[in-house]
Amino acid sequence: MHPDSKFWTKLAEKYAARPISDMEAYEQTLNRIRAHLPPDARVLELGCGTGGTAERLAADVKTYIATDFSEGMIAQAHLRTVPDNVEFRVADVFDPVFEAGSFDAVIALNLLHLVPDTHQVYARVQHLLKPGGVFISKTPCIGERDLGFKFGLLKRAIPIMQWLGKAPFVRFLSRDDMDQEITTAGFRIVETGNYPVRPPNHFVVAHST
Repeated sequence: MHPDSKFWTKLAEKYAARPISDMEAYEQTLNRIRAHLPPDARVLELGCGTGGTAERLAADVKTYIATDFSEGMIAQAHLRTVPDNVEFRVADVFDPVFEAGSFDAVIALNLLHLVPDTHQVYARVQHLLKPGGVFISKTPCIGERDLGFKFGLLKRAIPIMQWLGKAPFVRFLSRDDMDQEITTAGFRIVETGNYPVRPPNHFVVAHST
């Protein structure tokens, strides 16, 4: 079991009911993802949460498998009305059912800052993608400097919240950190953006090699 799975399962119902905080940035993200997904694509989403992105993107592709390691999140996802080509699954990227070279695209939104060791994740994504396949991620980068007083307080508060069981593991990343990690893992970055700009939620599209 993932160490934070109970944390996210406990939050799942409230998470599902919470409105998207920046709808404009979310719509920008979806539009940029669609630009990189051919209609015959087989897509794997990691950390799908309650399935909102799967619900919005599935009609644009052939097959959409949306995964999360939290049983509670997937239970909420199953309450959605989605196209027949969507499968929700309690799993992570290392699930042995996923075969090498079986996906045209892997998507990870608001996930990679919650992963202690991304090196193995990136290697597994490379393994699962077809040659030239696309890895699309978006990651909150609260490790950037000069984000203001509010985020300075947040960074100081998170370790205390974690000790109290009120926050999951979090990495304080910058945009340069994200780009460096992805290129070091052997991907070729073809597009970046920030949706929203502040604090930057860094969007990266990269091709497998």
